Formats: sequence, structure tokens, C-alpha cells
Amino acid sequence: MMAVWFVMLFVMGLSQIMNSPDVIKALSPHYAYALLVKYPHGFWLLGAVFLATTGAEALYSDLGHCGRENIRITWVFVKISLMTNYLGQAAWILQQGDSFLRDRNPFYEMMPSWFLIPGIVIATLAAIIASQALISGSYTLINEAMSLNFWPRVTVRQPSEFKGQIYIPSVNNILWFGCILMILYFRSSANMEAAYGFSITIAMMMTTLLLTYYLFFRKKWNKFLVFGILAIFFIVESSFFITNVAKIKERWMFLFFRRCLRDWALRCWRPWRMVFRR
Repeated sequence: MMAVWFVMLFVMGLSQIMNSPDVIKALSPHYAYALLVKYPHGFWLLGAVFLATTGAEALYSDLGHCGRENIRITWVFVKISLMTNYLGQAAWILQQGDSFLRDRNPFYEMMPSWFLIPGIVIATLAAIIASQALISGSYTLINEAMSLNFWPRVTVRQPSEFKGQIYIPSVNNILWFGCILMILYFRSSANMEAAYGFSITIAMMMTTLLLTYYLFFRKKWNKFLVFGILAIFFIVESSFFITNVAKIKERWMFLFFRRCLRDWALRCWRPWRMVFRR
């Protein structure tokens, strides 16, 4: 099903790129730099496009199930399909000769009229599978956390004899309850965007700190190389963090995420605390 979904993204995008091949120039970092530096308030556009950069982290939640090479090869196909579709949407917009979308969605507008219903069905099935990927990734995360004594012991069931297939009832119930509360409060996905972007940037920054610890203290890399890598990631992630925070205007969100920030700080501090003790 996912193969059908990404093939559809690739074909749709390629059909529009063929009509406006100049849009391929958008792959050049020069235009991204010019947009951020020369366009008025261009920096704050990072918050609007941030969600287009997410999704790759979901692949790594199943790294132990699928294997490293499997993930690498699959991501080449996924990346090409996504980039082709994004460029196709840009090409479609350039062909319209209008400065406003007027509530039109380029993704569905690119589809031929005869393919619109099948396209919606495929997109819906892909969304359902994506939600399942989140659930299975949560199971993997909690299972690994229990093995590292970061999470209290809970029931883990093995629904089959295949390696890596696990089911954790308590996590499933927590996800269900949390999703119900989020839907009742936010009402629409547009209202969830800021909160989702904020949480993803926190996860990215946490991963960067843990990677720095691993490279410096475990792999014994040169400290200048490690901190150089840290600086590059910090510049990118802090930029996304600032622009996503600016989209959060309601005070309650900061109260809600303060608990997340505290947990994040404790998780990052735990490995470093052992170092300082030594």
C-alpha cells in the first residue's frame, strides 16, 4: 500500500515538472539562502515549511525491526518521491498565473478529475498506515525504555512468532486517551500544527545531544569534530525551534509543554550526570 502511495506521489509530481522543468532549480541551496536572507521576514517562513522536513525520524523507530540497510534503501525511494511531488506542486502553482490559491489544495488539484476519488482513497489508506506506524513506534520506544530502566515494567505481549512484533496494552490505551483529548480540544489539524512542530523540534534537539554524548564519550571522536557536528545541527534545529515557538500563542500550551521540557532535560542530563560523577 505504501509503495502504491509513494509511486502515486512520484507520478503526480513528475507530470507537473514536465510542464515546468525550470522548477528543478529550486533544489539549489542558493535559492533557500536567498529566501531566508533577502525576503522580508523570510526566516519566519521556516515555521510554515517545517512539517515538510519531518517524517524521516519515524523510519528510525523501526530500525531494529527492519534493519539498517533496509531503511537506507527504502529512504532513497521515499525521498525521491517526496521531493518530486513537492516540486510538482510548485510547478502547478507557477502554471496558474494567480497569486492566491483561493482555498485550493495543490496536491489534489494536480490529480486528473477521473483519478480524484481513487487518489483520496489511497491518501486515506496511507494516513491510516501512518498512524499505525506511530503506534508500533511507540511500542518499540517503550520496550527499549524498559530494557534501559527508563520506564516502569508493563505487560508486553507477543502476538506472533515474528521478531519485533509486540503489543503493549497500556501504551495503546494511553495513545487512545491522548488522541481523544487532542481531537476534542484542537478540533482541526491546522490547530495542531504548532504543537506538533514544537514537539518534533524538541525531539530533534534531544537526539542531537544524545548523539554528541555517544560520539564524544563512547566512540572517542575528536572533540573539535564532535562539537562541529553539534554546531551545525544546533543552528538548524534552533532556527526551527524559534519559528515553531512563535506560532504558539496560547499560554496553556507552554504550561502543557513545560512537563515535556522537564522530562526532556532529565533524559538528556542522565547520561551526562554519570560522566561528571566519574
